[in-house]
Amino acid sequence: MPALVEIRQLCKVYQRGEQHIPVLNAIDLDIDAGDFLALMGPSGSGKSTLLNLIAGLDRPTRGTLVIDGLNIVALTETELTAWRAAHVGFIFQFYNLMPVLTAWENIELPLLLTQLTRQERKEHVELVIQLTGLDDRRSHYPSELSGGQQQRVSIARALVTDPLLIVADEPTGDLDRKSAEEILALLENVNQTLGKTIIMVTHDQRAAEQAHYIRHLDKGQLEPR
Repeated sequence: MPALVEIRQLCKVYQRGEQHIPVLNAIDLDIDAGDFLALMGPSGSGKSTLLNLIAGLDRPTRGTLVIDGLNIVALTETELTAWRAAHVGFIFQFYNLMPVLTAWENIELPLLLTQLTRQERKEHVELVIQLTGLDDRRSHYPSELSGGQQQRVSIARALVTDPLLIVADEPTGDLDRKSAEEILALLENVNQTLGKTIIMVTHDQRAAEQAHYIRHLDKGQLEPR
């Protein structure tokens, strides 16, 4: 059975004027459905770049990136935007919540781009609010929530479209240790009970150890397992 994510000879080079800056070099990586992968490496190693390529936020210079049988490199910008909205849930270090919206409204936001009815959107939001333990915080604004609660809202928002992939960029990087442990436990629960495939970039060894396995990047290359 093929992997959910199949990456072959993936390269990324940024151009600044006449200067070419290689960031990723000939990456080969398979990620199976239901995996929980942690990407680690020093700053500038290419971790976030690789995550952004997998999530369809950026395009590689060379190589193939096949997700669930679809080579997303070949998609047009419009097709890639639609694919990303339907298939990828994002969790960021600094939450990226809309300050003028309540927790409920922030979670519902991705569903406004779908064809779901208002009642169907309500059902989706209710499900993930219960899963993430936010029932008593649904009407609160981000400024009224702790960092850990804001990250729970971010996770609920990532889950609400029932995506193929969850990509998390330093999801515990702005949290105290207790809140970080709670968020990691929640991600593990999402992986175990919902079978969601999670790809997490982290500098935190303790966070990485919650994943099924860890891959290290250094100077744009993936180190052997």
